[in-house]
Amino acid sequence: MRSLLALAAAAAAKQPPLWPLPQNYSCGARPVTLIPSIGFVQVDQSSDVLVAAAKRYTQLAFPHGWGAPGVGLPALDVKVDAAGATYPSLTDDESYKLRITGASATLKARTVWGVLRGLETFSQLVTYNFDAATYEVLPCTIQDAPKYPHRGLMVDSGRHFLPVATLVHIVDALPYAKLNVLHWHLTDTQSFPVETPSRPSLWRGSFSKRERYSVEDVRRVVEHARLRGIRVIPEFDTPGHAESWCVGYPSVCPAPTCRTPLDVSKAETFAVLDDVLGDASKLFPDAFVHLGGDEVDTSCWGSTPSIQRWLQERNYTTADAYAYFVSTAAKIARSHQKRPIQWAEVFDQFGATLDKSTIVHVWKPSTNITEVVESGYDCLVNVGYVADSWYLDNLDVTWAQAYASDPRATVPPHLQTKVLGGHGEMWGPFRRLVFVVPSTGPWSRRETCLTL
Repeated sequence: MRSLLALAAAAAAKQPPLWPLPQNYSCGARPVTLIPSIGFVQVDQSSDVLVAAAKRYTQLAFPHGWGAPGVGLPALDVKVDAAGATYPSLTDDESYKLRITGASATLKARTVWGVLRGLETFSQLVTYNFDAATYEVLPCTIQDAPKYPHRGLMVDSGRHFLPVATLVHIVDALPYAKLNVLHWHLTDTQSFPVETPSRPSLWRGSFSKRERYSVEDVRRVVEHARLRGIRVIPEFDTPGHAESWCVGYPSVCPAPTCRTPLDVSKAETFAVLDDVLGDASKLFPDAFVHLGGDEVDTSCWGSTPSIQRWLQERNYTTADAYAYFVSTAAKIARSHQKRPIQWAEVFDQFGATLDKSTIVHVWKPSTNITEVVESGYDCLVNVGYVADSWYLDNLDVTWAQAYASDPRATVPPHLQTKVLGGHGEMWGPFRRLVFVVPSTGPWSRRETCLTL
């Protein structure tokens, strides 16, 4: 990843006008003329993802109309080994090879998801010559693949409701930087905005009846993302950050005056969680689900008589109860064929006792990433509250600092693949999110991808 200053330096050095820069590239300086048409992207196999991508990227590459027929390259030939994939996954091969000469343009990939990344690269290379009224592209040979399989953005609709149109707009922006995950922090203390058919009273905890997501709303976002090679991972943060659950189902909370964490002593609490994750498994095809587990203040458990009795019967401390809750929540997720993600506190508290399928999401500088992976866990990284934070709501962190962050920097080489990637995190207290792309030069097509 590079800072904006590095981008400017790249332009000065005649590197290709691409974001992010490919792993391997060689580009000429004299542009090749293109002949735009509705069928410019020619795919050798068919799938709904490829059909939609061909149409979308033709429009992105040629925003100023077709013009009169001329002389130049008439097509981008796309060749894909396997077009049958229907939903993206962590293990997908997103590599591609793009070759543009004065005589032809060819994009080759093993999967449809690699095709999507290659089409994004091609579209960024295309410019419009207003003087000649022609489209041009730099002749290039590019071979590219992502460094990290998991490259995400988190948005928080639990603290600030985000309309479906805004979520769709966010999804549209992600491929521009070749991000492939939307981490959707759906619920929090302030709001439970999503419809759960098995527990229809839960969304009584939304900000208002207008600020809710129906099942069809969720399906729309997930489908829009799928067609762009974006995985959507929902987060249901428990047992803390869950006061909104109490509005629809008061029984899952310790007491009217002491409402979180969720009541660890009641079977009903886990029955509700089971239903929530069961409904979610039908809406979100991804193999992952985020269970939260962060910032759990167990004092409410210690001061509630019914929970005190439950603890005494089992000879549990409140720390033992915390371990029981996160372990049970993870078992429920696995019962729905979902791999659980839990925030760093869960590892900090319980270490290697966690099931090895758990993915540790590191957000605290105090969490030792090397210890996480040496203990056998995969992890995601977006360390907050430090100079190189990927917390986008840390408004004092510069883009240069964020882009300088390397989540694998301290990890031994033989364990680096266990750092799956990370997220840019946009928490709800601030409604500011901007993908910054320079407003002059060849990048001006996407001057500001996204602003909330």
